[in-house]
Amino acid sequence: MHILKIRPFCLGVWFVLWMLPLFAGQEVRPPNIVLLIGDDHGYPYFGFMGADYVRTPNMDLLAEEGVVFTEAHVTENHCRPSLQTLMTGLHPVEYRNRVREEMDRAKKEKTYRELNEAGKKEWERNFGYHAMKYFDTLPKILGENGYVSFQGGKWWEYHYENGYFTDGMTKGWKKEDEKSDGWFLKFMGGEGLALKRETMQPVYDFIDENADKPFFIWYGPDQPHTPHNAPYRYTKYYRNKNLSESAKQYYAMCTWFDEGVGELMDYIREKGLSGNTLFVYVNDNGWEQPPHAEYTGDILLKSNGGNKGKLSMYDMSYRTPIVFYWPGKIPAGVVRKDLVSSMDIIPTILNYVGLDYSELPGYSLKSIIEGGGKGQRDYLIGKATQFRSRSDMMGKKSLAYYLRSPEWHFMWFVKEERMELYSMITDANNDNNVVKEHPDLVQQFKSEINNWRKMMNDG
Repeated sequence: MHILKIRPFCLGVWFVLWMLPLFAGQEVRPPNIVLLIGDDHGYPYFGFMGADYVRTPNMDLLAEEGVVFTEAHVTENHCRPSLQTLMTGLHPVEYRNRVREEMDRAKKEKTYRELNEAGKKEWERNFGYHAMKYFDTLPKILGENGYVSFQGGKWWEYHYENGYFTDGMTKGWKKEDEKSDGWFLKFMGGEGLALKRETMQPVYDFIDENADKPFFIWYGPDQPHTPHNAPYRYTKYYRNKNLSESAKQYYAMCTWFDEGVGELMDYIREKGLSGNTLFVYVNDNGWEQPPHAEYTGDILLKSNGGNKGKLSMYDMSYRTPIVFYWPGKIPAGVVRKDLVSSMDIIPTILNYVGLDYSELPGYSLKSIIEGGGKGQRDYLIGKATQFRSRSDMMGKKSLAYYLRSPEWHFMWFVKEERMELYSMITDANNDNNVVKEHPDLVQQFKSEINNWRKMMNDG
C-alpha cells in the first residue's frame, strides 16, 4: 500500500501550528479544503474562459480572485478513472496496476481459492467496486492528520467509506439493485447524486457539525452532466438567445452548477470560515457544445458533447481549467498557461497543509501559485481505452495515446494504426490534421509515448 510519511520539518510546522494558540490566545489550524468538481464541464464554457454567452458569476469570482491554470488536463477522457486520480493522486495506469497487484495478492488467500468459477468471477467483480479502500486516499491522509471529510455527488467507489471519508451521501447498493431500472444511477453515486439537484442540506449539516475542525469536502454534483433538465430559473437566461436548443440546455446546467458553488462559498463565509478555506476547481472530463451546434435528436452527441468532447482523444476531452482560490492567502487575478495535470492537485493541497507529497507522481503548484517558477512539464501524455460508439452508449474498447505540448496535440490510435497532429497555436479546436506535414514530430512524439509506457509499466 502506498504510504506517505511526514517529514521532520513538517512535524515541526505542525507542532508550531497546534501550540501557537497557547501563546497567542486564538486558534490556528490547517486550512479547510473544498474540492469543486465539474461533471462533463467543457473548459470553454465559463465567463472567465471567454464565454460571455454562459452565466457563471460565481466561478468567475473564483477566477478573478484566485489563480487559474487554463492549460490543465485531466488523466482520462471519461469520469471514473479521472475521479480516481483526484482521490489517489495517481495516473489511471498506475491505479489499475496497483489494483491488479492487490487482487493478485488477495487471490492467494484460501477464501478465494475455495470458490467455484462463478464465485471467483463474482469475487473479482466485487473487488473492483471496493478497490479504493486499498489506497491512501486524500481523505485518509488528511484524516490521519486531524481532518474530517465529506463526500457528496458522483462517487463510483460503492460507499463513501471506501475512500476513507468520515461522512458522505453515497452508501452503496444491494445485489438485487443491479436488476432495477435505476441501477446505473446507484452505481455512479446513488444518494450522492441528489447534491444540488435536490438539496444542499447534507453538506451544510456537515459544516455545522465540524466548524471547529479542519475539514475536506468533495463537492461533485453531477452537473452539467445529463439529464440536461435545469429548472426555469436557469433556462430563462438563455431562452431568447441566438443559441441552439442543446446549447441552451447545456449552458443552463452550467449556470445551475455555478449557483451551487456560490451557495457553498456563501455558507462557508456565513460561518466565518472563508478566510481559512482553500477552494480548488477541476472538471472530470471535457465536453463540446458550441453556441450554434445542434445535438438535439442525436443521442450520442447529446450524451457526450459533440465529436470532440467526452470519450474522444481531442484536447477538448481532457482539458480543464484548474482554479485555486483562498482569499487573502494566495494572489488574485493570476492566469497561468503552464501545462499542469489533475495529478498535481493532491500534491498542491498537501503542500498547503504541510504534509509530504514526494512519493506522488504529480507536482505541487504552490510555488507557481505564489508567483515563483514555472510548470515542470514540457508535455502531458495520456492513454484511453474507451471511445465513442453508435452501438454502445457506454463506449467501445480500443487503445490510443495522446501527447500535448504547448505547441502541439498528437493522437496515436494504436489498433487502427492512425495518427493525428494539431497545432495548438493556430488550431486550438483541432480541426486541421497536419500529421503528414510533420513526420519528424510524429516520430519524436511516438518515442516519448513509448518511453512513458515503459516508465508507467503500461503493458
